[in-house]
Amino acid sequence: MKRILTLALFLWTSTVFAGDAIYTSLFSSNAVSGYDTVAYFTQGKPVKGSKKFKTSYKGANWLFSSAENLAKFKQSPDKYAPQYGGFCAWAVAAKNDRASGDPKRWNIVDGKLYLNYDKEIQGKWQKDIPGFIATGDKNWPGLLNK
Repeated sequence: MKRILTLALFLWTSTVFAGDAIYTSLFSSNAVSGYDTVAYFTQGKPVKGSKKFKTSYKGANWLFSSAENLAKFKQSPDKYAPQYGGFCAWAVAAKNDRASGDPKRWNIVDGKLYLNYDKEIQGKWQKDIPGFIATGDKNWPGLLNK
């Protein structure tokens, strides 16, 4: 039953957000569910951002845990923003589709942040990260135009 529910949610979220360049939930305009994307690189873990340190980028709000991290992001947003707009990297590669990215399921590869849908999907992603990145990089531009 859990697999059916997960699959239904996965398919539903992939269609709801088609056309958006940055993943945000239905009830929020915050990228990465309000987590500080710079912290993945500087602290090596997901850290919740604060509304005190906020900026807009590509139509979404980005929250940070400090003024320093906000400044780093503003200076180089493409360096710190997750790949594929924060959508699940495995879904972009394996399914040529979109699904929500979970900020607690992440990897940094070659200086780039990738998010995955959940623990199970992250396990699939980690079996061939270079292959999924190569395929995801090919698929992503087409998903932006859907």
